[in-house]
Amino acid sequence: MQSGMYVSLSGQRALDKRLTTIADNMANVNTVGFRSTEVKFDDIIARTGNDMNAKVAFVSQGNDYLNTQSGEMQETGNPLDVAVKGDAWMSLQTPAGQVLTRDGRFSLTTTGELVSVRGYPVMDIGGGTIQLNPNGGEASISRNGTVFQDGKQIAQIGLFTADVSKGYLRYDNSGVKTTQTPQPVVDDGTVGVMQGYVEQSNVNGISQMTQLIQVSRAFESISNSMSQSETNMSEALKTLGGSK
Repeated sequence: MQSGMYVSLSGQRALDKRLTTIADNMANVNTVGFRSTEVKFDDIIARTGNDMNAKVAFVSQGNDYLNTQSGEMQETGNPLDVAVKGDAWMSLQTPAGQVLTRDGRFSLTTTGELVSVRGYPVMDIGGGTIQLNPNGGEASISRNGTVFQDGKQIAQIGLFTADVSKGYLRYDNSGVKTTQTPQPVVDDGTVGVMQGYVEQSNVNGISQMTQLIQVSRAFESISNSMSQSETNMSEALKTLGGSK
């Protein structure tokens, strides 16, 4: 009976983690370039202390993984807005180091440096910053990220790849800091940028609401089961006490 309680508790902890993940996803349903977090759950087979041959299925806390499916592309008409097509990221120079992002809402500082919506410098293909003439003409950005201004090639917006399955941390919602060093993209025709567009969050609000309802019902079911188990245990103890 105690094993049943432990299984229920492990299930509640796993569901609580899923609720936290869903809440974070829902909070970023309108965050440009946001990639949702999903949780994969597995049963852990643990031996009971009294019988080493008996097995009880405990629920793991689950492993987080980043949903790398692209969000919808929205045209903005802003020549400095950039959306990435394909499996790649742009890169920002932040106080925490190199951070990958799909949020391409860029602008120029008064000195002409290309920066993100939060003011972080956008990195070029070599890891340096991108400097334009703040008093020059409108910038033009080609599919491979090359930036032109006043008919001259200025720089190339860096596109990078990284295996997020090896580990990552969130940075400013849509940013991702990976445990592996990001590598420049080799142009094979499948990856590029779109000038004048931004990528919307890939969070599916309807799907997240459906999952929220399912998790809430599962949590309630486990709570009811635990209450019933406690009642049964209490009645069993009373019966045993009365039989003496």
